Amino acid sequence: MKHKHDDTIIRLIIDDRYRLLRHAMVVFGILAMISFTNEIRGSLTDKYPRLIYVSVFLIIMCYVNMNVLVPRFFFKGRYVLYLALLLLVVLIGRTAMSYLLSWYDGIPMTARRNNGDKLGIYEGTIILIAVVLVTTMIKLFQRWMRDNERMAELRNLTLTMELNELRNQINPHFLFNMLNGIKALIRKDPEKATLVIMKLSEFLRYQLYENNTEKTLLRSEINFLSNFLSLEKLRRDNLSINICSETPPRILNWVSLPPNLFTTFLENAVKHSVDISGAESYINVAIEIKEDKLYFSCTNSKDPEFKASDKRNSGLGLANIKRRLELLYGDSYNLEITAEDKEHNVKLTIPI
Repeated sequence: MKHKHDDTIIRLIIDDRYRLLRHAMVVFGILAMISFTNEIRGSLTDKYPRLIYVSVFLIIMCYVNMNVLVPRFFFKGRYVLYLALLLLVVLIGRTAMSYLLSWYDGIPMTARRNNGDKLGIYEGTIILIAVVLVTTMIKLFQRWMRDNERMAELRNLTLTMELNELRNQINPHFLFNMLNGIKALIRKDPEKATLVIMKLSEFLRYQLYENNTEKTLLRSEINFLSNFLSLEKLRRDNLSINICSETPPRILNWVSLPPNLFTTFLENAVKHSVDISGAESYINVAIEIKEDKLYFSCTNSKDPEFKASDKRNSGLGLANIKRRLELLYGDSYNLEITAEDKEHNVKLTIPI
């Protein structure tokens, strides 16, 4: 509730829709302050003309400060000149107001300088300084808030561009690995290569229609990962794959998340699960939703004798996904990667 009230006050100060209301509040505030000063004394007949005269002078000086001095001098870093001109405006305004009231009262300026009138002069000067300070602070606050809004908009734009760039870096890397696998399979088993190409068309469809959206359904992402591992299974008879989730299907069809968050982890699992001795290897993936969090785990077998040929690209893929997770979730995600002699584990937790 407090946050909503604070936001309303900020909108009132900076939003152009409330400009007339702000002007009315400034005028009302000036009238309220000077209504009880020693300058505004006497009967009702005398009081209202005095109130009008003093208010007009204060309002003029107020808007000269807000619309001329602050934008043209203070905001441009010319602080000394701003203070000098502000002091000049205050002195001119105060002197002119005193002469006007003397003329209205029919009393010479020298006669006004008795103790009572000095009190009124001091009160008027204090009010004038207060009005100038308050209006300057309002103008500074408006400038600060608008600069913050522009910076936030720029950060969001930069964030979106960086996320798109990172996502586009992941996709060509993924496709490159696929095409390399198909090339090797064409020489070995053309029929299987045909099946692989059909699967690849499904990947490209996903990339075209799902990956370009900000969010995709968790069910679609799981299907994509399943197709990816099935494709690898076609190439390697000795590979055992398993994707499991105990989360109810209705939740899988409801939860959405940014696309391709897990692809890099599966690429690395496929790459490092190769066993050069021909022994059976495995990749196990689990995805669960618990208490507004998504838990992803990927475990794959590992041959200590096998050395990946493109460690640089593998490292680039992991660096990209880590940066993407930081941009998307800040400190609210948790990623653990552990590598043992015969097994590699990835555990990722993200909010949903």
